[in-house]
Amino acid sequence: MIRADLVVSNLSEVATLSNGSVPRVGSAAADLGRVARAAVAVAQGRFAWVGPERALRRSVRLRRGGHRVDGQGGTLVPGLVDAHSHVLFAGDRAFELPLKARGLGYPEIARRGGGILATVRATRRAARATLLAQTTDRLLGMARSGATAVEVKSGYALSVRGELELLRRVPELRRRTGLRLVPTFLGAHAVPPEAHGDAEGYVDRLVREALPVIARERLAAFVDVFCEPGYFSVRASERLLRAAVALGLPVKVHADEFVRSGGARLAARLGAASADHLLTSTPEDYAALARAGVTAVLLPLTAFASSPARRSPARELVDAGVPVALGSDCSPNAWNESMPLALALAVHGGRLSPAEALTAATVNAAHAIGLEDAGTIEVGRPADMALFALPSTDHLGYRFDACPVAVFRQGNPISSRGFRQ
Repeated sequence: MIRADLVVSNLSEVATLSNGSVPRVGSAAADLGRVARAAVAVAQGRFAWVGPERALRRSVRLRRGGHRVDGQGGTLVPGLVDAHSHVLFAGDRAFELPLKARGLGYPEIARRGGGILATVRATRRAARATLLAQTTDRLLGMARSGATAVEVKSGYALSVRGELELLRRVPELRRRTGLRLVPTFLGAHAVPPEAHGDAEGYVDRLVREALPVIARERLAAFVDVFCEPGYFSVRASERLLRAAVALGLPVKVHADEFVRSGGARLAARLGAASADHLLTSTPEDYAALARAGVTAVLLPLTAFASSPARRSPARELVDAGVPVALGSDCSPNAWNESMPLALALAVHGGRLSPAEALTAATVNAAHAIGLEDAGTIEVGRPADMALFALPSTDHLGYRFDACPVAVFRQGNPISSRGFRQ
């Protein structure tokens, strides 16, 4: 008999995502491991039992002082995993909207004083307490929307000292929010004003001064680069990423967002953990990513916000055998704290099935940021889960406004909206 600290019962469906190898590729991406009319039990912060509710009473006993949650016929899914965010910033860029409404593109807005460097100015000016408070608020918004794990990129200081300080803020954000946060070094987000026109020299500084500290102090789980004309060339990006790999740091690539720059091919060549965006990549690039086993992290809301004539090529990538993950890309350019919204856009715009999109927002997203024990509801795994007042997982892709009624991190509620206990 299992002695549980928490039981969640009266569920119409549980999506366990526990079947098969990770990441899910091809047809396996649609297998959610569903259990109908189900319940789950948690002990010491981990899933202790998952199964049909009719077997609950003979398998599980609630400890004295434990809690029982009535799922009210809702659907339980693993805590959502946000595989790509720029949530660590100060200020906003609402002033760009009139320019976007007039049809100006991202590069032109940057030339007019917007873009990444506008946020760099705001982040550099912000007091430490302000930066932490604003970022904490956004992360808690993500938690209320169902995320229990979030990748957090640096990239809005653009100096060696400033970027290292941003990474050093992540443990404090982890303590404040209770979320699993995965730090990624994105010092090569843009060329800072002080190094204008000298991207190669700036990369030299990052290689020489930043990467050794990051590796020694374990400040980041990944190193990323914005490989795009006007930012960092394939040559400069490869030099930075190869230096990271030599220090034992896994790498990611912002690839082919505005033009086909060769970023996807670079990610494949290096065996990167992920290639992100991919709005202009080609079938040949998809094949290279599939052969290399690189996960494609798609940001469907960013395509909507910055490149409305394009859509994330989710269907094409799944069909090409590339593992697909999702991220919110929460940033001043595409301010989105809702992974369910990203999931719905991947269905309606990226042409994934609801099941494929949920896989991309859970187990595949966890794989993309190195959390191999996240993204599933499985005995022994951390009890991170989100309860939605929806009759099935299909409604997660169908509804643009889906929001969980309760979110649990290691069996503890981090957000709730009046569920019965």
